[in-house]
Amino acid sequence: MKRVLPAVFVMALSAPAFGQTVDSEGAKQLSENLSRYVGKQAIDRGLLKVSVEGDAYKLAVDLKPVVDLLAAQHSFKFDFSPYALLVKPSNGTWSVSADVSQSGSFEFKGPEGPQSMQFSITDGKFSGVYDPELAAFTSATHSMAGMTMKSRDTMQRAEVSTGAGTATMNASKAANGGVDFTATQTVADFAEALDFDDPKSGLKFPLTIKSPKLSVNATGKGVRTKPLLDLLAFAVANEDEARLKANQAQLKSLLLAALPLWERIDGTYGFKDLTVESPVGHFGATELDTGFGTDGIAQNGAINYSIRAAGLKIPHNLVPAWGTALLPTDVSLNFGGANIDLDSMAKKAIEAFDLNKNPPLPADFGDTLTADFMAKIKMPKFVIGHSTVKSGDMEIAMEGEMTFAGMKPEAHVTIDIAGYDKIVESLQAAAKSEPEAAQYVPVALAIKGFGKTLPDGRIEWVVNGKPDGSVTVNGVMVKPADPVANDDGDDSEEETTP
Repeated sequence: MKRVLPAVFVMALSAPAFGQTVDSEGAKQLSENLSRYVGKQAIDRGLLKVSVEGDAYKLAVDLKPVVDLLAAQHSFKFDFSPYALLVKPSNGTWSVSADVSQSGSFEFKGPEGPQSMQFSITDGKFSGVYDPELAAFTSATHSMAGMTMKSRDTMQRAEVSTGAGTATMNASKAANGGVDFTATQTVADFAEALDFDDPKSGLKFPLTIKSPKLSVNATGKGVRTKPLLDLLAFAVANEDEARLKANQAQLKSLLLAALPLWERIDGTYGFKDLTVESPVGHFGATELDTGFGTDGIAQNGAINYSIRAAGLKIPHNLVPAWGTALLPTDVSLNFGGANIDLDSMAKKAIEAFDLNKNPPLPADFGDTLTADFMAKIKMPKFVIGHSTVKSGDMEIAMEGEMTFAGMKPEAHVTIDIAGYDKIVESLQAAAKSEPEAAQYVPVALAIKGFGKTLPDGRIEWVVNGKPDGSVTVNGVMVKPADPVANDDGDDSEEETTP
């Protein structure tokens, strides 16, 4: 689903929108500014060309010179028509428009065998306003009538198609520096057919995925667009290895200036009325969303994942008849990490590397960094946010966290279930005719025995695991501490933690 603009144009527009008169002299100056980000050779070889077209500049990329070079050196074929934008200076910004209806293909022979891809975007349109001071589009829209893509390698074939789609983006100056942005995209009639066929194992597994609506939403705070562009310009200006080594002090300064890269980025990817056809049966969900969020390189950073499904449909043939009532219908899972100090790690790495040495970092640097990371007062931890699984009259809820002091886990997890008695009753009824179900009845009763009944009737289990290996459930020891080995490597009862 790569779309909209090649990154080169974004870099190109970082040049000031000088003057309001569009002429050949302005095209020449813009071309020179472009070379800072794409290299002078790209201009000289015609990979990127700037010309005057009416009251705007035309920025055209023709990949043929690169394709010809790759084809001469490798077994590589690439067919992609020249790509162009019209950009017009307007009050210190650039007004941008483009016809992004494109089609292309490539194929090459990799270590795993031949691979190929063909794609086509129909009636694609883009327009936006780019602010060089922010190095971002303050507003942008994109639309298309449809898209198709086919790919193939030695073990997998895929065909993807969509109907009409739209996308919007807005950005503004962030309070603490950088850029805040929001972006949304919706696409109709998403369909993907996958066909796995492994000749070595004989495994064949076709999948067909369909959804009448696919949506993507993203937000960002404090994205350091300008320092990142400075890094790109530095990379272009220091392509020569000797020059890069000589200027590594400047590189370190630019890397530090780009931190923390961003304050926060969050995004969700969702399907409506999703269906999945597979050899094992039909899966589906009225809604399926996945989410991801991460802080930048911070001293106390966090990263979060989420999976949410409503109206789940799972093939009944995957579980015994007595277990169908236990199949989940709604799921909300939330997990991630907290107290993550990437800032100290990044700054120490930037300070320590030396491109004149091989390797650039000391051999023991990774071990030192890991030990320092784990020795922080605020221990990094794995977090289970409030998560639920629902099935009929039953609901399981869970939340907790885990740390790894001295590489030994310490966990605190709370689990509560509504309708647990119905689970037991269902198992007891099934046990009368299903021997397999009978095996689980005593287990279910034992688990209930450790539970605590809450005022609303839910049953709760508070599980605590300590670094010594002991585990308690609602204060009751279910596993004692691990034996402590003596100097000879033998365990003894005297050395066992009570």
